[in-house]
Amino acid sequence: MLRQSLQQRLLQKLSPQQIQLMKLIQLPTQAFEQKLKQELEENPALESGKENDEDAINSELDNSEFDTTDNESITADDINIDEYLSDDEIPNYKIQSNNYSVDDDEKQIPYAAGTSFTQYLKNQINTYSLSENEAIITDFLIGSIDESGYIRRDLEDILDDLAFTQNIYTNIEELKRLLKVVQHLDPAGVGARNLKECLIIQLKRKKENPSCNLAIKILEEGFEHFVKKHYVKLQQKFKISEVELKNAISEIEKLNPKPGGSYVNNNKIAEQIVPDFNIKIEEGELILSLNSRNSPDLHISNEYNNLLHGYKDSKIKSKSQKDAVQFIKQKLDAAKWFIDAIKQRQQTLFLNMNAIMQYQKEYFLTGDERKLKPMILKDIAETIKMDVSTVSRVANSKYVSTPYGTRLIKDFFSESMKNDKGEDVSTTEIKNILSSVIDKENKKKPLTDDKLAIILKEKGYPIARRTIAKYREQLDIPVARLRKKI
Repeated sequence: MLRQSLQQRLLQKLSPQQIQLMKLIQLPTQAFEQKLKQELEENPALESGKENDEDAINSELDNSEFDTTDNESITADDINIDEYLSDDEIPNYKIQSNNYSVDDDEKQIPYAAGTSFTQYLKNQINTYSLSENEAIITDFLIGSIDESGYIRRDLEDILDDLAFTQNIYTNIEELKRLLKVVQHLDPAGVGARNLKECLIIQLKRKKENPSCNLAIKILEEGFEHFVKKHYVKLQQKFKISEVELKNAISEIEKLNPKPGGSYVNNNKIAEQIVPDFNIKIEEGELILSLNSRNSPDLHISNEYNNLLHGYKDSKIKSKSQKDAVQFIKQKLDAAKWFIDAIKQRQQTLFLNMNAIMQYQKEYFLTGDERKLKPMILKDIAETIKMDVSTVSRVANSKYVSTPYGTRLIKDFFSESMKNDKGEDVSTTEIKNILSSVIDKENKKKPLTDDKLAIILKEKGYPIARRTIAKYREQLDIPVARLRKKI
């Protein structure tokens, strides 16, 4: 059965400019600098730095003055150039910032140009005396190593790939032999197919001693008991004392479960954290400033200014001249919008961070995390009369430098819970207490979530066991069984 109905729906669509502005707001300082550089390269009408010429383009652009016609010649009245030209010494669209700090770091951030992890391994294998086929196979094995340092593919699959892609036919025994060669490379443990093999490779590289030999035996013959921390079963299986087991496990705990990770993290070009805001305390008052990198000097190109002057002074306006001015106008529109968007970005960032600073004033004055008030995105959005999504964009991607260190802004947001006195407390405070309780527990008998819930209730925080489990997971703290030590 077909039905017809008439519905009214109110739809709000964002313009492309609004979407671009939201993206600009979301960018952290370094990404914003890259965007600024890209815009300067793509729009010749936009320039950075102080403007030298007194003449500048007025910020009021009138689109109606540039209707395209097919006339071969046009008069000066067709385009009001004066709308684009101004003799103001400082145009009102120029971005000026009064929140520069003398401590702002204007230096370029150095990046370490490192060799890739794969190339690092290949450089090592090149020192080995290998046949042409062996070199191809070991090169292929190295190419199969992931960033953690593991080969997670089945050797049978690698055999097939060697045959199809490299026209190399070998057998599983030869592949295993060459895999052993790769596993002799640094860092120790690289080329392992699983955690067990990775740890054993590292232990065999170490100087022999009773604890190390026992650790190898435990991994080879009692790996399941080890990962489940069934220490009593390990003592019974290997007929060893608690001290011997403790020493063996101590050897294992010194190993690196991700041998490739340490190299990758030290050599890849990683984005460094540049605070977007700075908060200082002067005479008992909080002073907020926006990182000066977010406040660039931008202006319209003087060359484009001169082109418009030339068009204005020309008595006869040709079709080609008008086409050129039409192009100039498009670039001017884009440049003006970008400059205005940056100014709006500055205002939005400052407004958001100032509201957060005032809301958490007690914390920023003392650095005591117990002073952090429960705060959600809606609290700030209502304070500054902005959408929650805008506050979220600022909080999730921006950092602030405080007297107590640099923090991600979203870390200041937390839900609230009531303690046994009926007072609202931040979940951040509860997590800190939970973490402190776990740090002080007896590692031979770690506290279960049920016991943790009882302890926090005694401290004045009546929290359910499932909530304890949720907070523990958010803190990356494993369950009691995996926290157990001997």
